Amino acid sequence: MAAKGRKTPEIPPIKELQEELAREQAKHRFRKSLWNITVGLIVAAAVTALVATRLLVLIRIEGSSMEPALKTGEVVLLHQTKNVEKGDVIGFYYGGHILLKRVIGTAGDQVGMDEKGNVYVNEEEMIEPYVIEGSLGKCDLEFPFRVPEGMFFVLGDNRPVSIDSRIRAIGCVEENQIVGKVVFKAWPLEHMRIMR
Repeated sequence: MAAKGRKTPEIPPIKELQEELAREQAKHRFRKSLWNITVGLIVAAAVTALVATRLLVLIRIEGSSMEPALKTGEVVLLHQTKNVEKGDVIGFYYGGHILLKRVIGTAGDQVGMDEKGNVYVNEEEMIEPYVIEGSLGKCDLEFPFRVPEGMFFVLGDNRPVSIDSRIRAIGCVEENQIVGKVVFKAWPLEHMRIMR
């Protein structure tokens, strides 16, 4: 017999219990899904950051040596690789900085330049649509010049002002100096494009 003034708790009908159980299970599934999505996003962000720091390097352009292709203030992505070819714009370490120049000659190539700035590789004149003004520029190198083994002859596109392989102090770029090649112009947005 129940004590005076105390009510016996009502047992809800089985249907209400089943509905409440279904709600609790749905909450549990939602929380589990949310947790899985959160963990997935964290892992994806970590992998992306790892790939970005291991495969890609962001560089902000300073100076005019690669104009008109690359201008001061623009931002480019370098793909970290040592596998570069003639015509590629590469980034390489020099004096604690990363310089950007275009590969003109590789190991064994004979590079020549005349007073007007025309470039010859293995006695064939290069077609260089990226050069606005041809110039021998600052040069203390004797042409023709044979590119040593394991090295790259590089020139800036803005020949009158670029300091590059034409100056003995810089000379050819060794393979171990290379950071990578420019593959994408990322900023400003209106100039965004894949680079070759």
